[in-house]
Amino acid sequence: MNTRRARMIADRHLRDSARALVEADIEHLKADFTHKSLAERAMDRVMDGATDLYEEAVDMAEDNRGALAALVAAVVVWFARNPILELLGFAPEERDDEDSDEEQEHRTAEIR
Repeated sequence: MNTRRARMIADRHLRDSARALVEADIEHLKADFTHKSLAERAMDRVMDGATDLYEEAVDMAEDNRGALAALVAAVVVWFARNPILELLGFAPEERDDEDSDEEQEHRTAEIR
């Protein structure tokens, strides 16, 4: 047998094995598509992404504990600012949202 014929036979075997792999992959994909719907597949991808994001956030929080503590403290102080100011004697003046009777009469007269 000449070298060209041997090479052709080897190439044909290689082609057939590659084709068998592609056909097996296609059958696997078909089975996977019948098993899960498109919505389920999308939800799985979203959940995987959310899990990765959560793990990355936990790693960042562990690496930057000081900054995270400062951020939490700033948020707590912001929400507790009015009681803290009252304790220090800097309480804001209470506003009376209701207008006095004279102001209401004056505005009514201007409108007429």
